[in-house]
Amino acid sequence: MVARTPVLAVLSGLAVLAAGLQLAGYDAPGALAALWQGAAGSWYAFTSATLVRAIPLILIGLAIALAFRGGALNIGAEGQFYAGAVAATWVGLHAAGGDPAVAVAGVLLAAMLAGLAWVAVPVWLKLRFGVLEVISTLLLNFVAESFVSLMVQGPLQESLHIYPQSDPIAEVARLPVLPGTRLHAGLALALLAAAALWYLFARTLWGFRLRAVGMGPRAAEISGRIDARRMTAVALLGSGALAGLAGGVEVSGVSYALFQNLSPGYGFTGIAVALLARLNPLGVVVTGVLFGALEAGAGAMQRDAGVPAVAVYVVEAVVIVVVLLAEGAERRATAARVAA
Repeated sequence: MVARTPVLAVLSGLAVLAAGLQLAGYDAPGALAALWQGAAGSWYAFTSATLVRAIPLILIGLAIALAFRGGALNIGAEGQFYAGAVAATWVGLHAAGGDPAVAVAGVLLAAMLAGLAWVAVPVWLKLRFGVLEVISTLLLNFVAESFVSLMVQGPLQESLHIYPQSDPIAEVARLPVLPGTRLHAGLALALLAAAALWYLFARTLWGFRLRAVGMGPRAAEISGRIDARRMTAVALLGSGALAGLAGGVEVSGVSYALFQNLSPGYGFTGIAVALLARLNPLGVVVTGVLFGALEAGAGAMQRDAGVPAVAVYVVEAVVIVVVLLAEGAERRATAARVAA
């Protein structure tokens, strides 16, 4: 059941999308063909569209997996992404003339620290006042969007003060790009992060404790003498750092500047990426590429078949629903076996 659920979720999403398009009067086979062509119809489409969009989704999916494994519901990855993007832009604008390796490292480190700092507020609220992180992290998304708007119309606005965006970051602060494509070195960072997180979950005592807290904090405290509050706080802080890194990678590898609506909803799509992967870091890589393909193919579907790009959100919604229903069914089956 565990292995079949992701496949069932994706197939269900595509089936619902096709049925909806057909009922709405669109050419469903033509739309799905355009979706495929835009996502994987050529080497350039796969590397420059699908993989480029998959990179932030993988990083944010890993951030969500880390938080959820520790029993923390981080719904604020979108805000942490924007915090990382703002910090990366500021450092990148002041990196002219420096060493490329140092400049890129500084940009990415600043992004991680900004994401961590952004989620530190919900962590403090949870530890000090018992405020649910699902509420505080969600609300901070709106604060982050307003903060970006303030920055691109104020301190970080481009030098002519005409457009609501920043100047391009320095050349030395940009990630290397694969020749002939738009694919940048952020993919290597995402893969390394996934491997490191998998090792942390599967091969370390800390990872075992984190999973124990996620499955039952009270039981972990009583049976394993684990400080559940501290483990959850560390998971949230690490999650924020990874989401902030995604924002830094997007600025340093794709946009080269900060502007409003830099994220097309990566922070929320990342939740679906993590859930479909069943919070497995290696699975997040696969599901991140899958959702990157949906994002990439959406534009081609709109251009070639006249189908609004937002239609792909139907697939994402169905994926989340199917995965949650499957997990609920598994829990009920487990409870029934224990009772028997």
